[in-house]
Amino acid sequence: MTTIADVAARAGVSKATASRALSGGGYVSAVTRERVRTAARELAYVAHSSATSLATGRSFSVGVIMPEPDRWFFAQLLSGIQDELFSSGYDLVLYGIQEGSSERRRLFEQVLPRRRLDGILAVGIQPSAHELRRLVQVGSPLVTIGAYSEDASAVSIDDVAAARIATEHLIDLGHRDIVFLGARSDAATHAYGDQRRLEGYMAAMVDAGLEASIRHAPGGSTMPGGYEAAVRTLGDRQNRPTAFVAVCDEVAIGGIIATRRLGLSVPTEISIVGIDDHVHAEMFSLTTVRQHPRAQGVAAVGLLHRRMADPEAEPERIVMASELVARSSTAAPR
Repeated sequence: MTTIADVAARAGVSKATASRALSGGGYVSAVTRERVRTAARELAYVAHSSATSLATGRSFSVGVIMPEPDRWFFAQLLSGIQDELFSSGYDLVLYGIQEGSSERRRLFEQVLPRRRLDGILAVGIQPSAHELRRLVQVGSPLVTIGAYSEDASAVSIDDVAAARIATEHLIDLGHRDIVFLGARSDAATHAYGDQRRLEGYMAAMVDAGLEASIRHAPGGSTMPGGYEAAVRTLGDRQNRPTAFVAVCDEVAIGGIIATRRLGLSVPTEISIVGIDDHVHAEMFSLTTVRQHPRAQGVAAVGLLHRRMADPEAEPERIVMASELVARSSTAAPR
């Protein structure tokens, strides 16, 4: 097994100089640094992570916290994060733990405070559980992904604007009886992004003079949640809307399935628009407001690198673009 002493001997330098050249810590001339790195490549030397951590004071590990890494948005986000971290020499430590669970509380109260991480990327932070405050107290450079950005740098889309775009698209088609589909009724204290989208829908309705028609059909932000909420809403024949704005594409797809199973036509009788541009949106011809989760992951890692370089800098906010993608799930009301 090749050691740092072997690399130093090949490069003709001391072990301390070889260590500084490979770790980036301390001054080493550019010529010497390159000679040491060439020797390391020739000998196929790989630094032991524990030794590197002791020498540099860094773990070269970034913690990523998200609720459900198997869902489309989180999987796409994680792909961008992972590629960007690996390309910059960092390991990824993933904590995919469901919101509201005892395991998640233990993560914030016990696991993270004693874990040595160079930085933390947090997705879907819950205001009600004071998770952001707890993460700030951990002391590692922090970037959140999503709309909840108080006291921390953040990457997100403008959720209010995304929902406004979706709602105004339906209003422009002539719809007046539009229901917001999905998101918990207590989203303001649990799902900040969902609440912001509900606010965007409401603002667009008010601006169009349709405040009397504002309705929310609460449900989980999943396909089954959208299905259940749509069945409940459309089952009331006397108050059946002509259109849905879904909190996300998974809810919209659940709404499309429910509408069709009830014998109604999309978009002839019910128009549906989502937010995300989920991988299955094209399959369901879903009109949606597109966001780019993989690009958000890449941007978040870049922002975290800046935080790690200067932890005392003022928090930054990156707002990613989103745009309407018109397909055939929306049309003028019959």
